[in-house]
Amino acid sequence: MNSKNLKILLASVGFAIVLGGCETLDPYTQESKTSSATKGAIIGALAGAAVGLASGDDAVERRQHALIGAGVGALAGGSVGYYMDKQEAELRAELQGTGVSVSRMGDNITLNMPGNVTFATNSSDLSPAFYDVLVSVSKVLNEFDKTVVEVAGHTDSSGSDAYNQALSERRAGSVGQYLRAQGVDAQRLIDIGMGESMPVADNGTSVGKQANRRVEITMVPVTS
Repeated sequence: MNSKNLKILLASVGFAIVLGGCETLDPYTQESKTSSATKGAIIGALAGAAVGLASGDDAVERRQHALIGAGVGALAGGSVGYYMDKQEAELRAELQGTGVSVSRMGDNITLNMPGNVTFATNSSDLSPAFYDVLVSVSKVLNEFDKTVVEVAGHTDSSGSDAYNQALSERRAGSVGQYLRAQGVDAQRLIDIGMGESMPVADNGTSVGKQANRRVEITMVPVTS
């Protein structure tokens, strides 16, 4: 195992161990879902998955540099946490009761949008009920514009790897395109499909498969 892969493995496993301190708010009960998140993290760690961020640090850093070059002011010091705190609070308020969960890991915020509120089975066409959710997300993204926004599509393990990869890319693209249409700066957005490679639940059950069919939107602050 080379040093890069070892670092990824150690970081992933380390995250799985400490995730108990990372809260996910259930959109229906308003209760912490730490235990469920921990189970998902263990699966993600075994897959070598980067928590909440699929495209990798290099891709995000390139977008950060481009935004700073375009005149978007970078956040620094204690202002980073405060800025993301405010954004998190507004996202929770906007998305309450929608079925979309809001998770926080450090200064990154991830929205988990399960398949039952995003797309029909085997489709990359946005469900009509999903429009209002994305309008709410766009509203907050446009207010808090000092972030890079990753849109990652994920599938369950049904079907071939190639089919799932293509489907996840189309789904990420559909969401990204809608956000752009709502005025979110295209320079901020990274659309990426991860196929079935980053499960958060057991693909051996129908409940687990539904959890794995999802779109995740992760906001990373622009820092110098």
